[in-house]
Amino acid sequence: MKTKQAYWTCQILGWASYSGLGMWMAAREAGWITQVTVGYALYFLYSIALTHLLRWYVDRRGWVDAPRYFRLFLAAWITGVVQAALVLGISWLIAGKHSAFNELSTAVPTAIIISCVSMGWMVVYLAVVSGRRNREKQLALRDAELRGLEAQINPHFLFNSLNSIRGLVLENPPLAQDLITRLANILRYNLHRDAGHTVPLDSELEAAGDYLALESARYEDRLRVRFAIDPATRSIAVPPMLLQMLVENGIKHGIAALPGGGELLVSSALEDGTLVLEVENTGQLAEEEARQPRLGLNNIRERLRILYAGRAHLELANRDGRVAATVRIPTRQ
Repeated sequence: MKTKQAYWTCQILGWASYSGLGMWMAAREAGWITQVTVGYALYFLYSIALTHLLRWYVDRRGWVDAPRYFRLFLAAWITGVVQAALVLGISWLIAGKHSAFNELSTAVPTAIIISCVSMGWMVVYLAVVSGRRNREKQLALRDAELRGLEAQINPHFLFNSLNSIRGLVLENPPLAQDLITRLANILRYNLHRDAGHTVPLDSELEAAGDYLALESARYEDRLRVRFAIDPATRSIAVPPMLLQMLVENGIKHGIAALPGGGELLVSSALEDGTLVLEVENTGQLAEEEARQPRLGLNNIRERLRILYAGRAHLELANRDGRVAATVRIPTRQ
């Protein structure tokens, strides 16, 4: 709808400006006579109609999506010839032998100028439409890339969760039921996400809580979890599954490798218009390990790059006997 309104606004303003300028220049030479005022008023109307017909024809033929420049400019030139014929014919009908275009010396240059204006219209139309469609294609590719990244759920997590639940079905049925509900919540959350590829941090915390409940059933006392969440950050938009991937990374590469397990600390804070989301886990990151690619963290980095155009970052570093994964996301556009 907005594109259609913009098109008609440009059509009316563009041809009105050109016709008005031509009328004013002609009136300075010949005065405000019928030949000038009626001729240019009609020129304004049929120029809109003819170029709109030209647009419909080239769009119907698909000449813009797969540019056929010779055909495009031939069609624009033919449109200009029709406009020129109407200009000359209407002038002759109104003024007869007193028409300003009775002489070839005025008729031919006028026809050439009008044809060039029509081809100029085609150049502008192609530039605007091609630019818009290129942006649409880039957005579609960006959306597809994000959807692919968001859909990456670790299958090992599903298998491990189902095995944990299976072991509890007879031993602790109420807990097994609770974990099945939490697993269903995670799967539902992963399937139903905001079309803009972001969700409130509060939703992420809820999903991460379900995830940690499942992992706690697996690791039992080896996994100890703390939260330190600034209430002001709960409504801030973040990429979906971001927190779960950070938590999963901390458990898989940190706590799971320690015989005695360890602590996982999830925190958030606001610093100068930036959301600082952090997951710390007990452990130590070796220098060569820091350089190794990790699917979950690479997924996060790619989504941050696409969504925030380089203004959001993920860092992984050692900190006082812990490994800290820190995400910084701007809260202002």
